[in-house]
Amino acid sequence: MPAKPAPIKKSAKKAAEKPAETEPVPEAPPAEAPAAEAPPTEAASSETAPAADGAEAPAPEGPADEAAPPTDAPAEAAPVETAPAEEPPKPPTPPPPAVPTSAPQSLTVEDVNDTSVTLKWRSPETIGDSGLDGYTVEYSKEGFSDWVVANTKLTMSNSFVIKDLTTGDMLNIRVVAVNAGGRSEPATLAEPVPIREIVDRPRIRMPRFLRSRYIKQVGEQINLVIPFCGKPKPVISWTKDGQPLDTKKVNIRNSDKDSILFIRKAERDDSGNYEMSVKVDSFEDKAIIIIQIVDLPGPPASIKMVDTWGFNAALEWTPPKDNGNTGITGYTIQKADKKTGEWFTVLEHYHRLNATVSDLIMGNSYAFRAFAENKVGISEAAAVTKEVAHIQKTVSAEVGVSCPVGIVYKPPEYKEHDFSEAPKFTAALSDRAATVGYTTKLLCAVRGSPKPKIEWMKNQMIIGDDPKYRQINNQGVCSLEIRKPCSFDGGVYTCRAKNALGEATVACKLQVKQVIFQDDKEKK
Repeated sequence: MPAKPAPIKKSAKKAAEKPAETEPVPEAPPAEAPAAEAPPTEAASSETAPAADGAEAPAPEGPADEAAPPTDAPAEAAPVETAPAEEPPKPPTPPPPAVPTSAPQSLTVEDVNDTSVTLKWRSPETIGDSGLDGYTVEYSKEGFSDWVVANTKLTMSNSFVIKDLTTGDMLNIRVVAVNAGGRSEPATLAEPVPIREIVDRPRIRMPRFLRSRYIKQVGEQINLVIPFCGKPKPVISWTKDGQPLDTKKVNIRNSDKDSILFIRKAERDDSGNYEMSVKVDSFEDKAIIIIQIVDLPGPPASIKMVDTWGFNAALEWTPPKDNGNTGITGYTIQKADKKTGEWFTVLEHYHRLNATVSDLIMGNSYAFRAFAENKVGISEAAAVTKEVAHIQKTVSAEVGVSCPVGIVYKPPEYKEHDFSEAPKFTAALSDRAATVGYTTKLLCAVRGSPKPKIEWMKNQMIIGDDPKYRQINNQGVCSLEIRKPCSFDGGVYTCRAKNALGEATVACKLQVKQVIFQDDKEKK
């Protein structure tokens, strides 16, 4: 009799009702399981798998329900253990859809002229996995909605120059980033761009040495280069003291970056205030260059002799009418003896307008002249005195020598200073300790006028010419040299100095010691 499939169908229905359980807990099988139930178990497992894949799939009804056993089925027919459901392999993950980048950042106009616009921008903040293929630059005239692509090919650069534009147009400009996801949001300029030259305020960059007075000598060449900036090219104009320049004397050469003022050979008339003007539209910058052409000064206007006395002559003069276009720094005064006619300089770089010339020779006649000086040099001509200074000579009855008229020479009387002084020691003797057999020396210093006589004594006894002692007196420094003293040469030594005004003494104590060696101590 074949086995009943009802328990197997019921087990399959339970498995379909619980698809979420990945590992069902099996019940313990009965001790005796009929062998004929194995084929239906395979069919049940095959039905259980699709039930596990579908979410809560209902079990098929029909003949299976009719074949279901009654509730009072025998306990021996327990369901067989079912195998765990296996998950099917996952299909490959599809690539994410291509997404365009964010809009380019910080779109600005770097430069504009009458035919082109230079743009500059930054890369998009978000680029994504699709990368960046390039940028498209587009523009449209104000009032029109048609956008014209400026670049035929995508550009990877963050700057672009739109060329061949019409002067006077007002353009709206935008930049779009492009990648596999398509076009990004455009980065658009906030205001239309006028196609014309951008005005850059003109400015003169005056060199440092031209900021103060510029001084040149007559005949020198002047070549001044003054740089400037401005856009478009500024209009340059020059004036001198408010009047147009004389093109016959002054040459002006202008370029895009500087202006050159050139004078081949400077003259005094070229001095003045030169004004340079740089103008762009309604903007203007000015600079003033002060040029001073200097020359040698003229001679003093006049010079005269005010007075003559003894060996002296007093002079006065007036400043020159022509100072050489610069300040007078001094005067040079010269004298000439009428006998020889040679000129000698007595005063140089003298700043006053009067002077006294001394040390003139008696019996001679002198003429004087004055030169003016400035920073260029000394004047070529000089002002000469019309009068002549006569230094007369006569014989004085009192002195009996020749001297100028009205002057009697009396030699001054000087009282002689008395330098007499009693002897006085300026450096005393000091006590000393000497060693037997080693020469020693005693020193002291004394002054006095007339020169004092020096005597040396030992224990109040005059040493005299004892050959053991050597006495020296040099410029007041007295020394007594004791040659190879012995223990008996110790005592009190005295130096005595005396002259007609008095005497002075100084003394010291000399101790002569015996050297005791180690071997002598051991013998004792």
